[in-house]
Amino acid sequence: MYRNKTFCRTLVATAFAAVLTLGPDVSFAKDNVFDVVAPFEIGGLDPSVSGFIFQRMQITETLLEVDAKGQPLPALAEKWDVSDNGKRWSLTIRQGVKFHDGTDLTAEAAAHSLNTARKKTGVLQNAKIEAIKAEGNDVIIELVEPFKPLLALLAHSSTKILAPAAYGQNDAVQKVIGTGPYQLTLLEPPQRLAAKRFEGYWGEKPTIDKTTYLAAGRGETRTLMAESGGAELIFQLDPPSIARLQRSNNVKVITGAVPRVVVLKSNSGSGATAPVEIRQALSLAIQREGIAAAVLRAPDTGATQMFSDNLAAWHNADLSPLAYDPDAARKLFDAQGWRKGPDGILQKDGKALRLRMLTYSDRPELPLIATALQAQLREVGVDVEVAVENASAIPSAHSDGSLQLALYGRNYALVPDPLVTLLGDFGHGGSEWGPLGWSNPAFDKAMTTLLASNDPTEQQQLRNEIVALIQHDLPVIPIAWYRQSIAVAKNVEGASIDPFERTFGLTKMRWSE
Repeated sequence: MYRNKTFCRTLVATAFAAVLTLGPDVSFAKDNVFDVVAPFEIGGLDPSVSGFIFQRMQITETLLEVDAKGQPLPALAEKWDVSDNGKRWSLTIRQGVKFHDGTDLTAEAAAHSLNTARKKTGVLQNAKIEAIKAEGNDVIIELVEPFKPLLALLAHSSTKILAPAAYGQNDAVQKVIGTGPYQLTLLEPPQRLAAKRFEGYWGEKPTIDKTTYLAAGRGETRTLMAESGGAELIFQLDPPSIARLQRSNNVKVITGAVPRVVVLKSNSGSGATAPVEIRQALSLAIQREGIAAAVLRAPDTGATQMFSDNLAAWHNADLSPLAYDPDAARKLFDAQGWRKGPDGILQKDGKALRLRMLTYSDRPELPLIATALQAQLREVGVDVEVAVENASAIPSAHSDGSLQLALYGRNYALVPDPLVTLLGDFGHGGSEWGPLGWSNPAFDKAMTTLLASNDPTEQQQLRNEIVALIQHDLPVIPIAWYRQSIAVAKNVEGASIDPFERTFGLTKMRWSE
């Protein structure tokens, strides 16, 4: 093992110069610095673009936090209250909190950050907000109509609270000045940042003094850095790397369930996949557990419904599971008029059933899953062309209506309450990371009722109904549930995986004796 970090990073930079650009004057190479490597580039300073990086590195904070079950916890807001009609929320700002520039956190500063976030594309647009203002030590949010998951929005990274000095002309973010346990000391988008412990932090002080973040898109690069001792925490490993690193004496591999699902999206509005029976047939042709075991090397993660039981409120235990039954798939195709041609491909009205599946390599498992799906669907007579492109190709094809199939991973708890993401993805016919051309009035009614319901029993019944409608219509077809994986240096203790992928957990970790 290479134990000198300077040498390790020189090695990586030489081997992967197109990915990593490391300078000799940066603290990345110094020992006693906790280095994090992940695939996510730093797109800029704005919270709507890269807020999740600063949140995961615990540089910035939001008004609310969440526990392991997604329930709201006090953070920069120490308590909250909602009016009887659900339209006025009062959040009391925690006293004694300092921004990294030494100024005090106030209700005015918090309201300003939220109002700035409102003007941009982000989760706050899910709630119909009439006004956000400061009254004494409270932030007041007035809604046009009730929105139950508002607290979940206020825990999202795009709603982080920054100091007044962080904003420039037209409220553009010019500096990242947060309140977190770590203070930014270096920022070089799109690849790296460095931070140090903020001694004026209002909460428990971390034991790790300095940390860095490096964006490395290629899985091979991250694996090499794990093996060589070039970083303390490597986030998101592909299945072959997990097996390889589990044999290493230098790192620990930790895996944990997260509310991310691999889904196959089809065009529900036009083309061959418009009939629900065709989408059901595609689903029946998929051997999910085989993909989970052979491709993901994670048995028992084949998705029998949209959500696994780690999101208990959204997992319907009474729902008949999605099954593998190629004979039943063939019967459904046949009933829709598709007959096998001389080349084995299904035909109807002189046209072969040939579909183009878009996917991307940012998540290295996706092209492998796409290849497996291609082979499985070929067995029932569907010819699939796999196109590995940039992730942006999927929303682009959705927008122009040319999308036939798309394979991607979707985190339905980007906002801690999955209802918010489902509302954006599936509501009113779907969006670019949701269905295309799908319409189900019963689904829309259930979502609307759930947003207004105050009855926990009714809420659960509605969640079960929503999941069941997705299971029947399959506007997106669940393939596999995710297990997140990280590699952690052996001299680090306290590492874990945040089930909501909000933090790398720096404040919980420490150097071992």
